[in-house]
Amino acid sequence: MSDGPLIVQSDRTVLLEVAHPQAEDARHDLAVFAELERAPEHIHTYRITRLGLWNARAAGHDAANMLATLEKYSKFPIPASVTVDLEETVGRYGRLVIDRDDEGQLVLRSTDSPVLTEVAGARRIAPLLIGHPTPGSFLVAPWARGQLKQELVKLGWPAEDLAGYTPGTPHDIALLENGWALRDYQNKAVANFFDAGSGVVVLPCGAGKTLVGAGAMATAKTNTLILVTNTVSARQWRDELLKRTTLTAEEIGEYSGQVKEVKPVTIATYQILTAKRKGEYAHLALLDAMDWGLVIYDEVHLLPAPVFKLTAELQARRRLGLTATLVREDGREGDVFSLIGPKRFDAPWKEIEAQGFISPAACYEVRIDLPHAERLSYAAAPDDERYRMAATAPAKLDVVKQLVAMHPGERILVIGQYLDQIDELAEVLQAPTLTGATPVNERERLYQAFRVGEENLLVVSKVANFSVDLPEASVAIQVSGSYGSRQEEAQRLGRLLRPKESGLTASFYTLVARDTVDQDFAQNRQRFLAEQGYSYTILDAHALDTRALDAPVP
Repeated sequence: MSDGPLIVQSDRTVLLEVAHPQAEDARHDLAVFAELERAPEHIHTYRITRLGLWNARAAGHDAANMLATLEKYSKFPIPASVTVDLEETVGRYGRLVIDRDDEGQLVLRSTDSPVLTEVAGARRIAPLLIGHPTPGSFLVAPWARGQLKQELVKLGWPAEDLAGYTPGTPHDIALLENGWALRDYQNKAVANFFDAGSGVVVLPCGAGKTLVGAGAMATAKTNTLILVTNTVSARQWRDELLKRTTLTAEEIGEYSGQVKEVKPVTIATYQILTAKRKGEYAHLALLDAMDWGLVIYDEVHLLPAPVFKLTAELQARRRLGLTATLVREDGREGDVFSLIGPKRFDAPWKEIEAQGFISPAACYEVRIDLPHAERLSYAAAPDDERYRMAATAPAKLDVVKQLVAMHPGERILVIGQYLDQIDELAEVLQAPTLTGATPVNERERLYQAFRVGEENLLVVSKVANFSVDLPEASVAIQVSGSYGSRQEEAQRLGRLLRPKESGLTASFYTLVARDTVDQDFAQNRQRFLAEQGYSYTILDAHALDTRALDAPVP
């Protein structure tokens, strides 16, 4: 115990005093196993959850490490109930093991017979078990490996999966040695993944998650299925693999709405995998089209719900999830944990920034007053209409123009949620738009024009949130978003974090209508980034540099 920045409470919440000299160190260590819940100015509130503890345990942190963190930074003695609860919760991970017997059959084992008896009798688990050959084991139905892991997590007894993986069809893949090499943290991420067999690697946007995927492929040397968010992302993966590995264009296939190729390395979109025809998933054959030895899930936090069911049937194949955040807005983090695998490697954003591998960023919340008439309309509106009214307030248009003018010569993304607002912004700024309706070839053309500086300003929808490589973007102006999505906030800042030749510090602006639900949602959106050590400076729209209004739009 010390006069530190933390207060640990008996309900498993942890309060962090932001102004304390040790606050940054405490935040860094605490984020390993606790999740930020609220982040007002002076005191941040974290919660210690079961899933957070199990993910930390799977990544190599034991209960003693976690308690040592709390003791090192706590102002007061840690409540005895928290110590006991933390030790017991962490101790649940791995008490049950899924393995194979001498005949290669799946078995659920435990040396703790009461626990084994308890879970075997559970209503949703009993049908998955087909025999009881020894006092310490149950036979598992061959098809039930994934479903069993899901149900065990829900019961609070996460199993360690040691049942092994099919090697898949061998395919020679190596990393090219042409002036680059995996960074230390990328090598460690690949090694941790292979030591464990399957799981999730968490890295900031711009820190080279694709290269971790390439490193995993070069280690596995097997047919690989890569699942991505959209066709633009699929083509960026293809280009990166051609640049970084010995793979040729003939060995890489695209399986999307436009192209249906199945090759030793196949890159497919989540949309095509979940597309239905006559009520049936039309492209499930892709999962068995090749003897895949590795399945990579890009942006795993966005995994559509139907893909969880499909993934439950892929448990014999190595699965690598790549993401900047394990936050899911639908609360299905437990399914990622059980079906893709636990977190195997996690590098805090600020740590990677300190090493110079991602750009520093300054975050601003620009508060805007609604005119009196709009305030009255907002006050009289039904609850379900208020967010859109606040998020699309016309008063934001001049502020966007002002912010753009304050960054002459920089490459700027203006981001909105609503198509009519995006069209208005494009007209005011005389800039091209990029939305879900923009054809893939046109999206690629605009992205490339932005990369090389032919276009300095793009007005984009949420299609630009994910897996888009725009390294020289240094300013993002978020005009509206998906309510209080922490995941989206992280992804949007992530568009700016790739290292820049210009060396500029990135500027991330969020425009918020004061005293509305827009402001309430903004506070929730900022939680994940606050956990990573980013703070938001509050700016008043009236106090911005008014001279910028007269400057030309770049």
